[in-house]
Amino acid sequence: MRKTVAIGFLGTVLDQGDRGVRRAEKWRPTISLCSHPDTPIDRLELLHSPDFGRLANHVKRDLARFSPHTEVRLTPLAISNPWDFEEVYAALHDYARGYPFDLEHEDYLIHITTGTHVAQICWFLLAEARYLPARLVQTGPPQRTDEGASGPGSISIIDLDLSRYNRIAQRFTRERDETVSFLKAGIATRNAGFNALIAQLERVAARSRAPMLLVGPTGAGKSFLAKRLYELKRARHRLAGPFIEVNCATLRGDAAMSTLFGHVKGAFTGAQTARAGLLRAAHGGLLFLDEIGELGLDEQAMLLKAVEEKRFFPVGADTEVTSDFELIAGTHRDLRQMVAAGTFREDLYARINLWTYALPGLAGRREDIEPNLDFELDRFGREQGEQVRFNVEARRRFLAFATSPRATWAGNFRELSASITRMATLADAGRITESIAEEEVERLARTWTDPQEAGDLVDVALGGAASEIDLFDRVQLARVLEVCRVSASLSEAGRTLFAVSRQSKKQPNDADRLRKYLARFGLNWDAVKQALAA
Repeated sequence: MRKTVAIGFLGTVLDQGDRGVRRAEKWRPTISLCSHPDTPIDRLELLHSPDFGRLANHVKRDLARFSPHTEVRLTPLAISNPWDFEEVYAALHDYARGYPFDLEHEDYLIHITTGTHVAQICWFLLAEARYLPARLVQTGPPQRTDEGASGPGSISIIDLDLSRYNRIAQRFTRERDETVSFLKAGIATRNAGFNALIAQLERVAARSRAPMLLVGPTGAGKSFLAKRLYELKRARHRLAGPFIEVNCATLRGDAAMSTLFGHVKGAFTGAQTARAGLLRAAHGGLLFLDEIGELGLDEQAMLLKAVEEKRFFPVGADTEVTSDFELIAGTHRDLRQMVAAGTFREDLYARINLWTYALPGLAGRREDIEPNLDFELDRFGREQGEQVRFNVEARRRFLAFATSPRATWAGNFRELSASITRMATLADAGRITESIAEEEVERLARTWTDPQEAGDLVDVALGGAASEIDLFDRVQLARVLEVCRVSASLSEAGRTLFAVSRQSKKQPNDADRLRKYLARFGLNWDAVKQALAA
């Protein structure tokens, strides 16, 4: 059975009442709070100044008589100036951050009748920001009649408009920035667009329970970001259940239905026991369905019902079950095209398309490659217990290639992580040398080069003369032409091709070196670009 927990300040004036026997006859807000039969308080967290410990104990003893079912916990809270916004907010913020909220078993009320107006404002702001997962409650004295006042008085939920308190708004801005930093932890980025995306994701995650859709190529970080969003929601008391992740591309046939929605015993051949399914496992938490576009139309229909109505039929069941979960979906596909082709339900797409965020691949965030080198090396060090770093020349060589147009990064951040792991594993004495970096560059270049396509570039550029050159020259020329094709200028192509040797020259002239190389085959920059663009 769920418990109701109230949190509030001791009323240093109203909670005193009159001394002696008349104390019980006077309306006292804290006593009143615990005396409403329709809102029984199982536990009261009573905050008080250390100077009012005696009064706090008086109230506790009185509550033992008037509301014996209420457990009272006294908490001294040192606030030197109860009218100072920043001091009060900071004290209550720290209290909220340290309180062991149990959202699965307890409901929370914040009593704002007692305490200064500043305290009331701070209670509201903390509840609004979900640092306090609670409702605000106000109590009032009973109405007086000819027979006098009777009963515990009134109890109500209130709202406040506090936007004019600029100093506290500034503190909220700092808190928001800290939250964005939390969401970005593990995401090394200098990309302005991605930073803006993260900032909006933070706001939506803290305020909305609606589904989100993360769109991006494989390896762009959808799974990692979904897990961070879950952790943010838990930190802000938006949910208390588990994080459940499933890659829909791994679900096939009857197993897809059973995995997601569960089944009853005997539902199909081999169903010797009942299965709850992942949607029920995600109750109270967050379900991340990666590659949602791989689900069949039947699974899509059942998922839509589960998202909209929070209930569904397990396979073979005659009775619906319920599960209240939040949903984040991920995909590398264009779901709009799938809707047009009839392979993805339009109504499900409309339901999950309220908050859609496109995560760029690594090739679209080349400025993030360098900070991710250090991030991946630090992660390797934690996992292997060995710190590894680049030599200066090795780092320069790898970055020159990794940030060039030649680097397609088809596998995105997952591929970059694998590349750095290979180099770190081969490093001797914790240092990645230039030879290790060069070997990795060659490995990646081979991975991304289609031999048939490379050969065709030579044929396109030289025409019939291509048959007159040796295989040795043909392979090298193919690589040079590949760089020329994706480079914007002769100088850019030269910097890529001569990235290592140019470091030892006082006045490198990469464009001239490339021009002379092309001339050996009767080619020039303009002719090459024109031929390869055709």
